[in-house]
Amino acid sequence: MRIALAVAAASSFIALNAQAADRIVGPVAHGTTMLSIVRPLCPPHDGVCMHNAAEAIFKSNPDAFAGNSHALKAGATLHIPQDLTQKLTASGSAAAVMPKSPPSPVLAQPQPTRPAAPPTVVATALPPVTVTSKSDLRRRAGEPVEPERGAPMGPLPDPNAMSRLAPVAAPQDLWKEYDKAPIPDRWRLLDSLGVIHEHWYDPYNQNTLKGDKPVRHGDEFINLSAITDVIYEYRRLPTPVGLQGTTDPGSLDVFGGSGQGTWIGNLILSAVYYEGDTTFKPPEYELHFTPVLNINYAQTEEAGTVRVDPARGRYREDQWIGVQELFGDFHLRNVSDRYDFDSLRVGIQPFTSDFRGFLFQDLEPALRLFGNRDNNVIQYNAIWIRRLEKNTNSGLNDITRLPRNDDVYLFNLYHQDWPVLGFTSQAIVAHNRNREDGVPFYDDNGFLVRPAAIGTENPRRYHVTYYGYNGDGHFDRLNLTVSAYLAEGRQSNGVFADGARRVQSVFGAWEASIDLDWLRIRQSGVYASGDHNPYNGTATGFDAIYENPLIAGSDTSFWIRQAVPLIGGGGVALSSRNGVLGDLRSSKDLGQSNFENPGLWLLGLGADADLLPELRLSGNANHLWFDDPATLEVARNQGSINRSIGWDLSTALIWRPKFTQNIVARLSGAVLLPGEGYRDLYPDKSAYSVLADVIFAY
Repeated sequence: MRIALAVAAASSFIALNAQAADRIVGPVAHGTTMLSIVRPLCPPHDGVCMHNAAEAIFKSNPDAFAGNSHALKAGATLHIPQDLTQKLTASGSAAAVMPKSPPSPVLAQPQPTRPAAPPTVVATALPPVTVTSKSDLRRRAGEPVEPERGAPMGPLPDPNAMSRLAPVAAPQDLWKEYDKAPIPDRWRLLDSLGVIHEHWYDPYNQNTLKGDKPVRHGDEFINLSAITDVIYEYRRLPTPVGLQGTTDPGSLDVFGGSGQGTWIGNLILSAVYYEGDTTFKPPEYELHFTPVLNINYAQTEEAGTVRVDPARGRYREDQWIGVQELFGDFHLRNVSDRYDFDSLRVGIQPFTSDFRGFLFQDLEPALRLFGNRDNNVIQYNAIWIRRLEKNTNSGLNDITRLPRNDDVYLFNLYHQDWPVLGFTSQAIVAHNRNREDGVPFYDDNGFLVRPAAIGTENPRRYHVTYYGYNGDGHFDRLNLTVSAYLAEGRQSNGVFADGARRVQSVFGAWEASIDLDWLRIRQSGVYASGDHNPYNGTATGFDAIYENPLIAGSDTSFWIRQAVPLIGGGGVALSSRNGVLGDLRSSKDLGQSNFENPGLWLLGLGADADLLPELRLSGNANHLWFDDPATLEVARNQGSINRSIGWDLSTALIWRPKFTQNIVARLSGAVLLPGEGYRDLYPDKSAYSVLADVIFAY
């Protein structure tokens, strides 16, 4: 039907073309399109010509259309100017660049002898493009096959014209008339469009308080955040009967009630103020402030365990406000066009020595120079850390006391994509100088922590240097993390005997994993050398500066999460809370490193299963051994102690209902099935823990 109408319209147009004055087409039948009218006026497939013709007809007959050139009214009569063909030819249509195309019947009519009027150009076509064959362009269905590729064809118009889309005329530089752009900056684009309305409480959309828009001078931003972290934990682990007494008069044994419960609530507030266009380069400066408000409550079954004074009962409630970040970060210089840089950071700041926190991970006062080179392929850190005292029950920084006489000097260098693409290597040298051999130090609960209540209890100082290599990345589909350290130095006194000791110990760890769709399978291993002879001149037990390891289930693991006390051997723990090393420390937060310890072997398997996009199930099975129990035998004045600690089994369920870190709930459980060595130290009972943790973040 449309073809018949188009033919009828074209025939009427040709018949009237020979008449004087304007040509008339019509009345237009229902369904007739503008394309069917202008197609006979132009060479085949000349989109520019047809567009110009349609615009000229529309302007000459505005009443024949319902608003635009494509809404042609049925029954309308069109007046087509007589000089339209001449104007179209002068506009640079395809007729001038495709001489081999057959002429249109309309264009074959005699041209008027009067001078041509100045051409009316609706849109300027782009310069012609020369190609070797039209087969280089997309051919429409029904279009004749062109000559073989490589045959000369001459210049062709802009390929966009073949799509029947008219080119857009060049701008007239009208923007130069304005002193200011209509939109003040790129951050306020959404405001100008009125798409999203900002709310201070909405962290998911544009928010000035979340650093999405500048607050001053167009390049200064503020980022505020708040996190609430609430933890409940119940555990059963070996607990000594109170030294001065017990609430259970029938307890005549060394071991008392093992049940313990803990509530912990943290409110973490953070403010970051910075200047710079951080989209492409580091900020010029950053100012960070992060206070943490802590409330904690602990309950045990034995008096004298939460506080040294048994008269204060089996319960303890405490509050603390710690300053965990207070530093300035200053951009010193850019060293390349790709914004490789050097920066200086001063104040209480977070720092992790390696990929998994095996040697040092804490928030301490420090002076840090850091930067990168070679388009971020190489990164470096040079840092001096002076450690703070910690609040005993919260573990937060205590700035009301003088810093400790404990310094860390560290330099590390990262190299990406070495030795293979996708794997990052790190070399590290760290020196720990501890000079806390003065007055004994007691924690807030009245327990002695420096020197540790084990062995001779002699004050001591030490200086130990750590040399290490760490790697993290993947080899093809195999994800791999490795770590190795050598510790060498001296300490002024031994733990179990007087006199200076040489320190020489080693550490190694690895975790390999492979991803199978929604499942990740992991294999973990840790080795820390133990001290083979506490009375000789060399301490060979490995200890870190301040560890917080992410391996073998991390704090889901019973061994890593819990601090099991060495009952009957002194006021120390087999391993520190949130630590994997069996280092016999009095406290990871307040105590000194101890290089006379039994060491550790750990081998484990684990898996992480993404059951749903917002739900993950993790499980771990680790077997643990002492490297050498000689120090335990001396501390407990006990005969042969087996090396086997036992099986540490744990599982965790993590739920993120919004698919983000803004709401995270975790439920985990762990059990330690005792081996022969553990049973040599404690009653033959399994120890376990259950933990629930809910985090809300703004």
